[in-house]
Amino acid sequence: MGIWEYTLYFTTTTCLWSASLQGEHQRRLYRDLMKDYNPLERPVFNDTHSLTVYFSFSLMQIMDVDEKNQVLTTNIWLQLYWYDYYLQWNMSEYPGVTNVRFPDSQIWKPDILLYNSADERFDATFHTNVLVNSSGACQYLPPGIFKSTCYIDVRWFPFDLQRCDLKFGSWTYGGWSLDLQMIDADITGYIANGEWDLVEVPGRRNERFYDCCKEPYPDVTFTVVMRRRTLYYGLNLLIPCVLISTLALLVFLLPADSGEKISLGITVLLSLTVFMLLVAEIMPATSDSVPLIAQYFATTMVIVGLSVIATVWVLQYHYHDPDGGKMPKWVRVILLNWCAWFLRMKKPGEERKSSYKYDHSPVHHASASSIQMGVMPGQPSSTNSTTNGHMNLYFGYHSIDSACCPPSSDSGVSCSGGRVSGSPNEEQREAVRMFVGEQEIHRILAEVMYIAQRFRDQDEAEAICSEWKFAAAVVDRLCLVAFSLFSIICTFTILMSAPNFIEAVSKDFT
Repeated sequence: MGIWEYTLYFTTTTCLWSASLQGEHQRRLYRDLMKDYNPLERPVFNDTHSLTVYFSFSLMQIMDVDEKNQVLTTNIWLQLYWYDYYLQWNMSEYPGVTNVRFPDSQIWKPDILLYNSADERFDATFHTNVLVNSSGACQYLPPGIFKSTCYIDVRWFPFDLQRCDLKFGSWTYGGWSLDLQMIDADITGYIANGEWDLVEVPGRRNERFYDCCKEPYPDVTFTVVMRRRTLYYGLNLLIPCVLISTLALLVFLLPADSGEKISLGITVLLSLTVFMLLVAEIMPATSDSVPLIAQYFATTMVIVGLSVIATVWVLQYHYHDPDGGKMPKWVRVILLNWCAWFLRMKKPGEERKSSYKYDHSPVHHASASSIQMGVMPGQPSSTNSTTNGHMNLYFGYHSIDSACCPPSSDSGVSCSGGRVSGSPNEEQREAVRMFVGEQEIHRILAEVMYIAQRFRDQDEAEAICSEWKFAAAVVDRLCLVAFSLFSIICTFTILMSAPNFIEAVSKDFT
């Protein structure tokens, strides 16, 4: 750039600076406006008139909803509009100055606060400048992160719809001094939240009268209506709970001989308790209402607890002691007849027994009467014959009178009118041997009868145990059907009782 270009640039800049007196007019305007201005004075022409303030806000984001502490955190830009009588000027006297900006501490501004604030500073707004135009119209847009108290109704959690009020009003001015008017809330710049869907933000103007004063105290209350998104809670709480409750039904399918029925029921019960504690951590400690999910968990825990009790009942039947007595008649009628017929259950081996037919007559147990002992002359003592399954043992021996004559050295012995050949000593020894042999046979017969009775008692005990085990199987199947129906009914009844269950599921799971 040459010398002539520099000369032309500085000449043009000097001419333009001389023609535009923006800085000087603006400085003079600030000096004139603030010359006699008092920020404590309400800016009205007549003190008997009320100053109208128009109020609204722009909801930018729902940052957090603390259900346990019942606090709503939102990002909001407030919007306040009013006319300041002392901040007007003639634009012809101040060319080019259409509006000016004042710090909020240098001019009067309405003391609008959030009544239900839960912030430590109470007023969480960032104090910005106030924009003022030539007609005295003031525009104040302070942003802030607001923490407000909100009653969280957890009755239908996690399918709940929450309504949180944001109540704004003047802290010191009444309705006769400051008339607060409402403008609809702006949600065009709202940033979506991952947990809550914003439904609407309606507002209303209220007037409240206190005993101290006759003038009304107006306020503007905006209600943030939001619906919880249930996808997170459905995947992390509801579906695991349904699966765990389904495992409780598997207790009735597990064989009793495995020894794991009680362990499985207790494990499922402890798992539900852990999930119940997780829900209790995020829920407020209130007795006003019980959350829907807590009702479902409690009902499921009751079902699992009853299943454990039913399992104990089944195991008591399955391992019933046969010496404890036979099954009562009413139990046999209800369980083995009615319930077994209803459940289409048959006793193990019943079909096999009914289809099997014997080709020969049944074998009768041997008894004392079936073993005959008598004198068979001319036949050996070991002669045996078997007829129709009965065994007849014939032992040949000489009949001996029950009262035998004492032995004599020089004469024979006559017993039962008969004459026994041989010497007395030999006859006596023969009689003794026969008598001892008969006693042995009776002893062996008694042992055989004892063994047969033991086998019959063992068969009867096995039949009794089989009957009790079949009753346990019937109770297992009956509990499986009953608890399955009860679980399905409770699940649909409790979850679908929420007013917006269908809407929440259709929006979040599609």
